[in-house]
Amino acid sequence: MKSIGCSRRHYPNWPILQRLLSGWTPALDVSEDKDNLFVKVELPGMKKEQIDISLHDGSLSISGERKSEEKHEEAEVYRAERFYGRFQRTVTLPTPVAADKVKAQYKDGILTITLPKTEEAKPKHIDVSVS
Repeated sequence: MKSIGCSRRHYPNWPILQRLLSGWTPALDVSEDKDNLFVKVELPGMKKEQIDISLHDGSLSISGERKSEEKHEEAEVYRAERFYGRFQRTVTLPTPVAADKVKAQYKDGILTITLPKTEEAKPKHIDVSVS
């Protein structure tokens, strides 16, 4: 008996099929300098009103919903790779941040969140004295 399986040869759009099964997950980058953590999320085609950001117990959550565009009944679809619907990303922050100073900016489909580190979390320079 021959087994039937999924392979890239039979399904050339395998990454797209995997994303369909797991849902929409926007790409996210986290970086830091000595004073801040930075989170950048790709959210093309969304309005700022569709994006929710929350900070709780050292975790940053970004969620929202991208609405589907109007579909034309008579149109034939040749390729559909864009994703719609709800998403949520939660990131555990590597260092404590000052929640009251967090800023978020959304421009050209990129959400940038700046999270200032608490004074305790910032690196300290210690001078060495010679005696």
